[in-house]
Amino acid sequence: MRALVFVEPGRIELQERPTPEPGRGELLLANEATTLCGTDLRIISGAKTAGVRPGVVMGHEMAGRVAAIGEGVTGYTVGQQVTPSIVLSCNHCRVCLLGYEHLCVNLRLFGYEIDGGLADYCLVPARAVAQGNVIATRVEVEPTHLALAEPLSCCINALNQYQVRPGDVVAILGAGPIGLLHLELARLSGASQVIVSNRSVSRRAPAAALGALAVGPEELAEAVGDATGGLGADVVVVCIGQPELASEALDLARPGGRVSYFAGFPKGSTAEVDVNLLHYKELTVTGGSNARRRDVQAAVRLLETGALNAGAIVTNTFSLDEAEAAYDAVRDRLGVKIAVTP
Repeated sequence: MRALVFVEPGRIELQERPTPEPGRGELLLANEATTLCGTDLRIISGAKTAGVRPGVVMGHEMAGRVAAIGEGVTGYTVGQQVTPSIVLSCNHCRVCLLGYEHLCVNLRLFGYEIDGGLADYCLVPARAVAQGNVIATRVEVEPTHLALAEPLSCCINALNQYQVRPGDVVAILGAGPIGLLHLELARLSGASQVIVSNRSVSRRAPAAALGALAVGPEELAEAVGDATGGLGADVVVVCIGQPELASEALDLARPGGRVSYFAGFPKGSTAEVDVNLLHYKELTVTGGSNARRRDVQAAVRLLETGALNAGAIVTNTFSLDEAEAAYDAVRDRLGVKIAVTP
């Protein structure tokens, strides 16, 4: 089979590898689509090393079908459409037992350590199968849309913390794929107004098409003030990893508002904030990182309904043979979200 392999920092390579055969307890998936992520670029460059294994097959936003079933596996059929929950947790560390399996101290991730979706096939380890990491669809979903289950599940995890309520005004800093997913979730949750900021005019256009008021960063505070009578946004979601936005988000929130630092910030970065904003405005500040199996299942169920406009997110498709060019397209910000299909 073909596989796009992370060889070492600065080097990926499309290789020929033996097609895996599932052993006892394992599942073999035929990959149908993998969407690409900015985190992949950090892996390739060497900026992200934690949990990354040189020689791993890349791709963690995956959709496929069961191609072969190992001995002892029940509940799946060949040809069944599935997507994996990429976080393989230990289920016994204190963090897992507290209910945060996605933050497991022993976690392993598909596309980081476990071979991922940028190959013709993906072997799912027995422990992942046994723990229910392979989520089956109930109705057919376009594969390039189903691959969004991974980033969508992370957004759902964050949404469950910052809680958009009917009538809320939501401000989103960033109009990339993640910002658009938060926008769609906010609208589906009953937000009366979603305001999205981004420096790029081309990035703002898809947000506007999805019903947001799309503005430049210099216009954001005024837009939020106009929408709320000067009170501030009920929810502010930071989807760009720029430390200076941490303070801006607190300024934009209303008294009693909620702020989510969803974006991954550069390792070791810090930000100065006016802690009195937290104190006197009684703000709730949360983060968002990875997703539980239940979040992935929720994402799949939402994608099945068609209520989320996945076609507005996945805008460009490359073949697996063009995977390196696909990553170049991510760097160049071609379209919104890039998918690779074998």
